[in-house]
Amino acid sequence: MASRRKSPTELRSHRWFGRDDLRSFTHRSRTKQAGFTTEDWAGKPVIAILNTWSDANSCHAHFRQRAEEVKRGVWQAGGFPLEMPVLSVGETYMKPTTMLYRNFLAMETEEILRANPVDGAVVMGGCEKTETWLV
Repeated sequence: MASRRKSPTELRSHRWFGRDDLRSFTHRSRTKQAGFTTEDWAGKPVIAILNTWSDANSCHAHFRQRAEEVKRGVWQAGGFPLEMPVLSVGETYMKPTTMLYRNFLAMETEEILRANPVDGAVVMGGCEKTETWLV
């Protein structure tokens, strides 16, 4: 069964960018201040890229480059990518154990998606601690 593509007004991000009110005007203005043109985001789904990259996490060392590749794919597919950093839970340096922090990562992921104009997400994680957060 083929799924129907949502119209721009049905997108969750429309509440941030598409309305004719002062708040949406402010969101559009800030997006333009960040260097994006109206054509970059207008009527397109906003796709969050949640990235757990960190210099302190060797398992995720390649994520900086992967995130750029994901962004390129989102642009090519007709979306508007926004990379958002989230907690990097790496075994190398965290004490006493990363198991204490994976719930923080799960909560942060839920809240960052809820609080931002996101229509979809690509979640980048590796190692067993962050993979648990993906479930």
